[in-house]
Amino acid sequence: MRVITGLWVLGLLLSISLGSRAASGSLPDTGVSGVYEVMIGTDDAETLLEYLRQFGFRQIDKGQIVAEKSLALYGVDSGLTSYRMQNGDTDSHGLIRVLEWENLLGIGVGYAQPETVGQRMMVMRTLDIFRMYDAFSDARKAGQKWLPTSPVYADLYAMTEGKPDALNRRVGVREMAIYGELFNLVLFQRYGYVIEGYGSIKPDSPLQTSEITHNDFILAGNTEADMHSQTDYYRDVLGFKPEGPVVLDGDWQDGPKVVFNMAEGTSHYYRGFVSPNNISGKLKFFVNPDQRPDRSAFQKPGYTGITLHSLFAEKPELIKQLAQQQGINTTSVQTNEFGEESFVLRGPDGSSWQILPKPKLSTPAVTELNFTTTIH
Repeated sequence: MRVITGLWVLGLLLSISLGSRAASGSLPDTGVSGVYEVMIGTDDAETLLEYLRQFGFRQIDKGQIVAEKSLALYGVDSGLTSYRMQNGDTDSHGLIRVLEWENLLGIGVGYAQPETVGQRMMVMRTLDIFRMYDAFSDARKAGQKWLPTSPVYADLYAMTEGKPDALNRRVGVREMAIYGELFNLVLFQRYGYVIEGYGSIKPDSPLQTSEITHNDFILAGNTEADMHSQTDYYRDVLGFKPEGPVVLDGDWQDGPKVVFNMAEGTSHYYRGFVSPNNISGKLKFFVNPDQRPDRSAFQKPGYTGITLHSLFAEKPELIKQLAQQQGINTTSVQTNEFGEESFVLRGPDGSSWQILPKPKLSTPAVTELNFTTTIH
């Protein structure tokens, strides 16, 4: 086996440029986590919880608040029951919170064509991507609202040496997407390498899937400038590190073409962010130069689907201060349904974030990105 340091790989493949703030070491020191929770709204928690258990998530907490408190914190005049779910032992990132609203505001982005503006997608690792494809293809044939894309191979990190064959086997991933009424999901399976702390799978996970490793956001706009105007606050307010400059991806790349079901001749701008304090829980944003359906008006708390995310921070008060300086409104600090002091902000990209104090962790975050090749 050999270990490739994360700095080498990211430097080679992503041409990391942290921008003027990061280059001068001026990222705000908020102590921000990677994405802690993906929050999924519903008025039928039982069905959603059953699906999530198939992906290896188990309930670790349950909380409730009355409509008055929910209105103050989430802007939703409804009683709320929440279920916090964790996959395996990973508790530093990649959890799910199910939000069951007594008085649902309506259907969120819902079942929609890929790259609909307002879509949010959670990403997990799996040990058997073809099993996932078969399971959700069968669900689609049974008349359920699921759209799985075919698994596609990509050597994301240029780790395959020479010409691959049966003796010199390829190193890379296969990935696919599942678009659904309850949630949208991207899955990937690794070949020939592992990354500690980035996609851990327990044997008792029925579908052999991990915690959420990163998250995709389909935003409004048509230009690179639109990407910057909507996402710079992840750097300047939250303290995330840009992976590199905004780039243009498109149908000429097998991975994006299949996962996003891209039509011939289409493309999208891409920008990624990672926490300085966790290699996982990454953020990936997409803006399309061409017109796409827009359901972003329904991408907010109180609706169904992925409508909210949470972060924890060592200095949540600094995030609140920086948000106010940037003209981003926040709620006052309030106790949420789990008894945690928190506040919610809604960014210029239309994403809602609940900011939490740092919890006591049993599995601390991994902060150094290392690739270890394996016999495969």
